[in-house]
Parts: sequence; structure tokens; C-alpha cells
Amino acid sequence: MLDISQSIRFDGDVEDGKSHELKVYSLDRIRAATINFSDSNKLGEGGFGPVYMGTLPGGEEVAVKRLCRNSGQGLEEFKNEVILIAKFQHRNLVRLLGCC
Repeated sequence: MLDISQSIRFDGDVEDGKSHELKVYSLDRIRAATINFSDSNKLGEGGFGPVYMGTLPGGEEVAVKRLCRNSGQGLEEFKNEVILIAKFQHRNLVRLLGCC
């Protein structure tokens, strides 16, 4: 069972009008899933920082995007990306499970 401490709910924009909810995972849970952000689990690098492969309890494989302090993009931009990705559902995009 996942130890999710809380969830974030936000209202949709005018286009979809839906309410969205994101699970909030503890940093300890994310560290365990990625084996402490191990280089062997690194999938690549994005605009905000590295992306890691991880495995949640129960075996579900996930990709974890980690915000890098010197990425040149701030926390607000990162939050906006999280909200935007949470709204998207497309067969060519991975589903956003939550954030930390």
C-alpha cells in the first residue's frame, strides 16, 4: 500500500471544466522507488532536470522528473507544467500519477 500523505485538487480551465486531483508522495517514497535517484536509473535530462525510472510498491513502473535548482526555470514554471500534464490524457503521453 502506498503511503500518500495528501492529494492536491485543482479546478479545470474553461476548456475542460473538470476537477483534477494529484496524489502527493513523500520524498522518502520517491527515493525508495528510484533507489535514491541512482545514476543507473537515470533515463535522461529534461528542461527542469533529470528523469529517473522507478518502481512503486506493487511493481508499478514510473518515471520521476526531478527539479534541478540550477535549471534556469523556477518553481512556478514547474508547478504550471505539473498542472498542465495532469490535465492531458493521450495514448502517446504517460499519465501523471502524482507529485512530491
